[in-house]
Amino acid sequence: MKRCKVCVLPEGFPHINFDEAGVCSLCQNRKTRAELKRLEREYRARFESLVKKVRGRGEYDVLVAYSGGKDSSYALSVFKEAYGLRVLALTLNNSFMPHQAFVNIRNVVEALGVDHIILKPRFDILKKIFRQALKKSPYPAKSLERASAICTSCIGLVKYTALKLAIEKDIPFIGFGWSPGQAPITSSVLKITPPMLRGMENVTKRALVAMAGKGVEAYFLGERHYAKKDFPYFVHPLAFLGYDEKKIAAKMKRLGWVRPAGVDANSTNCLLNSLANEAHTARYGFHPYTLEIAELVRGGCISRAEGLARIKSPGGKKTIDMVKKRLGI
Repeated sequence: MKRCKVCVLPEGFPHINFDEAGVCSLCQNRKTRAELKRLEREYRARFESLVKKVRGRGEYDVLVAYSGGKDSSYALSVFKEAYGLRVLALTLNNSFMPHQAFVNIRNVVEALGVDHIILKPRFDILKKIFRQALKKSPYPAKSLERASAICTSCIGLVKYTALKLAIEKDIPFIGFGWSPGQAPITSSVLKITPPMLRGMENVTKRALVAMAGKGVEAYFLGERHYAKKDFPYFVHPLAFLGYDEKKIAAKMKRLGWVRPAGVDANSTNCLLNSLANEAHTARYGFHPYTLEIAELVRGGCISRAEGLARIKSPGGKKTIDMVKKRLGI
C-alpha cells in the first residue's frame, strides 16, 4: 500500500488526493508551524479568559471525562495543577477495561486529589451495542474516518453521560484528554448550544437505540436538561497546550501510571480496541486512527516511523480472542 511521503495516509483514503510527488492533499495544504503556534496561543488565551469568568461558580469548575488512559490522565493533571481548577472526574466503565487501568485511575485520582465517579452501564446494553457495531455500523462513513464503530459508540455514551452530569451540577467545562490528532485546535474550546445538542443527539442516540433498544435512552438528555439556560464548554487542552509524548510519559510515571498489558498501541485503557481496529481495517481498508495519527505526524508530535508503527499494532491475538468470547462471537 502506497502512503503519503509526509504523513501516513494511504492512497484511496476517503476524500484525499495525492500529487505527483506522492504527498496527500492535507499535507499540501497544512498550516505552517508558526500558524499552529499562533492558534495554540489564541485558544489557550480564550480558555484562560473563560476560566477567570466562571471559576468558583459552583461546586466544581470542570468535569473531566476520564478514561484512565495516558492522555486523559495528563489532561486531568493539567486542569488540576496548571489551572488550579476544582475537578470532578467521570469514568465510564465499558466492561472491557484492564485491571491495570483501574489501578492507574486510583493512583492518578489520589495523587491529584480530585473527586471521582465511575459509571458502569448495564453489560447487556453494551454487549448489544458492541456486537451490532461489529456486524453493521449505523454511523455515516464520514464519522468512521477517525474511529471504529465501537469507539464511536463509546465516545457517544461518554459525551452524553458527561453532559448530563455537567448540566445537572452546573459545571461550566467538560474536559477531554484528546490529542491534537483527535481534536483540532479550532474545536478545542467549543461552546455547547441546544441546537448543537439536538443535532448530536439525533445522530448518536438514533444509532445507539438502533443497536441496543430503548434501554440506552437513560444515558441521554431529557427535556429538563434542555430547559437549562446555560450550557457547558467542551475543552480539549492538549490541542492548545501542545503535545509532547516524552513530557506526558514523565508526568505519568510521577503519578504512578503504568501501561496495561494487552492493549492496542492507540488505546491504553480499552481491550476492545484491538478487535474494533481489526474489524474496521478489514471492512474499510484503513486503520480507524489513520487520520488522527496523520495529524500527529503532520504537527510534529510524533515521527512518521512512530505513526506507521501505531497503524500496524493490532494489540494481540490473545486480547482479541478474549473480547470475542465475552461478546459471544
